[in-house]
Amino acid sequence: MIRIHLDEPTRERTRLAISPLREVVSGVELVHRTRQGRDAPWPYAEWAAHAAEVLRATPETGPLRLYALLYGTEHARPTPDAVQPPPPSARPALADELALLRSTPHEVIAAQCAKHYPEGVPDVLRSYLDSTADSFGRLADAVEAFWELAIAPHWPAMRAVLEEEIVLRARVLAEHGPEAVLRGLSGTAGWDAPVLSLPKRRESALAGGDRRLLLVPLVLACDRATVSTDDPATLMITYPARGAAVLSARTAPAPPDRDRLALLIGAGRAAVLRALTEPATTSGLAAVLGRAPSTVSEQLTGLQEAGLVSRSRVERQVFYRLEPLGASLLALFTAQDSVPAEPMEGRGGPA
Repeated sequence: MIRIHLDEPTRERTRLAISPLREVVSGVELVHRTRQGRDAPWPYAEWAAHAAEVLRATPETGPLRLYALLYGTEHARPTPDAVQPPPPSARPALADELALLRSTPHEVIAAQCAKHYPEGVPDVLRSYLDSTADSFGRLADAVEAFWELAIAPHWPAMRAVLEEEIVLRARVLAEHGPEAVLRGLSGTAGWDAPVLSLPKRRESALAGGDRRLLLVPLVLACDRATVSTDDPATLMITYPARGAAVLSARTAPAPPDRDRLALLIGAGRAAVLRALTEPATTSGLAAVLGRAPSTVSEQLTGLQEAGLVSRSRVERQVFYRLEPLGASLLALFTAQDSVPAEPMEGRGGPA
């Protein structure tokens, strides 16, 4: 577990951003972490299998092996962040991030390697010290090659998911402050003020250090959150964005056989109600659930008519949220389903 002490000045400077470069890094990690994509869960399985083939069959992506070696499952120590710097703006294009990567100063990577590897720089990073411009240039070229083949076809849908995430978090930040945003991060991050905890193989602690806190949602994070600490002005935390179902042509796995809430209100409405752990748009819910927006819209209409959800407009988007009645219904069935179900007289399996 890594525990990050976020002082008030750091929390008050919380910002949000999208990072195409970080999607590439997370995607490469996902492929290697899941035995070359073979063990990737839904909705990542199809994408990971294709991405693994891209990495195998495209020689230009060879330098990306650096990310697997530095951030793979067998590596459990801090690593230089120069190979994946913070995004230069809130919504950068990949070209903007690659320009930053290509122009990495030698003194930056040298200082970070000295900090993280006092015993000596590993071979995988040696060329980045000996031939900085060439090595970072090849790395940027590899990112671009992988992007075009593995991510670009999905990027319009991925970007829509990320834009909704940014709008939602920005509204929470404006109305309720940074602590509410930190409490609501999806994935495995845990917030117990003033400490944000991220599951890691090693135990460690660090401080925000009066820096800007940059939160970066990722579609390819696959339930993993990360922290980058080397930038003197920015502490960056990545976390999973909801809506990774846009990566898959298949719908979400079927619910458990004995889903009492589904028996009461229907499987589709039950799934939508459960997905509303935080406000979401129709398209956002469709992305989360892997269903057609028209289907989700119909289910939301029924839930709204029953008083279980409500809707409100934020800028140009309409968000749905749980009403107290809907939250109570979820809590009731969650409590009931946590204990063995009693036989139901006169009823067979789910309809």
